[in-house]
Amino acid sequence: MSAIQQNLRIDGIPVLRLESDFLTADIAPGIGGRVISLIDRASRHEFLWRNSNLRLERLSRGSEYDPNFYGGIDELIPNDIPECIIGVNCPDHGELWTTPLSCEVEGEGLTLRGKLPQFGLLYERRLSLRSDAPCLDCVYRLSNSTGEPRQFMWKLHGALAVQAGDVIDCPAKTGQVVDVAWSRYKTLAPFVWPDLEGRKTNVVPAPDGTVDFFYLSNLAKGEIALRRPGTKLKFAYRFDPQAFPYAWVFASYGGFLGHYTVVLEPCSSMPISVNEAASKNQCSRLEPGQSMETTVTIYAGSEH
Repeated sequence: MSAIQQNLRIDGIPVLRLESDFLTADIAPGIGGRVISLIDRASRHEFLWRNSNLRLERLSRGSEYDPNFYGGIDELIPNDIPECIIGVNCPDHGELWTTPLSCEVEGEGLTLRGKLPQFGLLYERRLSLRSDAPCLDCVYRLSNSTGEPRQFMWKLHGALAVQAGDVIDCPAKTGQVVDVAWSRYKTLAPFVWPDLEGRKTNVVPAPDGTVDFFYLSNLAKGEIALRRPGTKLKFAYRFDPQAFPYAWVFASYGGFLGHYTVVLEPCSSMPISVNEAASKNQCSRLEPGQSMETTVTIYAGSEH
């Protein structure tokens, strides 16, 4: 059985807590539905990284993301870098992360709803914990409520607590450095994931002041995960590769504001500019009145 605790607050922000025999998940509807904690009840392991220097707070639309990087699980819609998309000026890391969502408790789950104020997409996510596995199921519906086509990025953005030796698993055939200025590696040429310049790019080093940023493509199935060898702990996104054909990895090993975290990012587009991705037919698109639905499962537990 699952249970929901309401009327909780963190730093004054309302939070709902989903609990099962396997997982405890804390969600802040007022901050884009951010998942701020995901704890394996058996081991008491917290899977999500959080920035201890920041309070949980709702920020105004157009706020800069990086200095306000709280951690947990955000979602980026309709963009990453600021850009004008089909006549709409889209702010840093999109609109959803600063958009308050309504929340309705329905049985053992909850449903979040909202509208991107400038871009006009309607967003809906139903969250529920499974009673037989350490899984958080997220059932989505995005709708274009405007009279114009909408091309956009939709990216899941899970910041994970890591330690040296952790392994990033993804059944991708191809990797590519996004920007050599944000990388331990010196080439933008596609490579056979995860081997590059004589190293395994998917093994987390000790904090050494570096960063990594990769696009992963040609996925054999929709999954990207972080596991801890020597234990059975594993965090995994499981998703439909038709909705999310790509997976990105951003990792700071101390090189980004001193943070030590790996961010796993199933994504609907590539590269980082939506306009460039659209020119290559590599982003999401909804016509006026059109909707898309998909389900994402987050596994967070000890594998048997």
